[in-house]
Amino acid sequence: MGAVVWLFLFLQLCNFFAGFTVADEPNEEVKIEVVFLPEKCTQKSKKGDLMNAHYDGYLSNGTKFYCSRSEKDGHPKWFVLGVGQVIKGLDIGMKGMCPGEKRKLTIPPSLGFGKEGKADIVPPNATLIFEVELHHMSRGPRSMEAFREMDFDNSRSLTKDEIRKFLVMEDKKGGKVREDSFYDAVITDVFRKSDHNGDGEISAKEYNVYEHDEL
Repeated sequence: MGAVVWLFLFLQLCNFFAGFTVADEPNEEVKIEVVFLPEKCTQKSKKGDLMNAHYDGYLSNGTKFYCSRSEKDGHPKWFVLGVGQVIKGLDIGMKGMCPGEKRKLTIPPSLGFGKEGKADIVPPNATLIFEVELHHMSRGPRSMEAFREMDFDNSRSLTKDEIRKFLVMEDKKGGKVREDSFYDAVITDVFRKSDHNGDGEISAKEYNVYEHDEL
């Protein structure tokens, strides 16, 4: 769980489709073709899971409009499944996947970029085809299980000291030594994004934006 919390605190879930327009209410379905399925498939993806995957996106005429392997550093992309961080068709088409599984998803316009398209990348009313490969998944970083792991005094809110204590503990487990300035920068960013009422603490409600569990 510690590595998952680290991803929330440090990366703040880089959304590779940030700014992409989500289509209107869908009235069509995603066509799912399983290209490769590992022999062992004991864990399957569900809403709220933290996903790490590669994507190749094509238009129906074969034109590639997106490739995670060639974007920036080429690493698989992180996102939380089912909460709108990617287009609706990907949220639907990647449910029930196993680590190592590969799928081909045919996504209708209503579950992609709809009537508007996406700038000069995707034309209006475009059917999209994605080749996806799931590398890794784990329970999402906004679960209350993760929150309780950092809430050392059981106050149902996180202070800067608690988050710092947790980060230092996790680094010690991994044999890492970091400067105080590193933790200062991470904590400042976390509170800027999560302390919505500005009271100097992150409440359970502010933390659990994806509503995995009962608060």
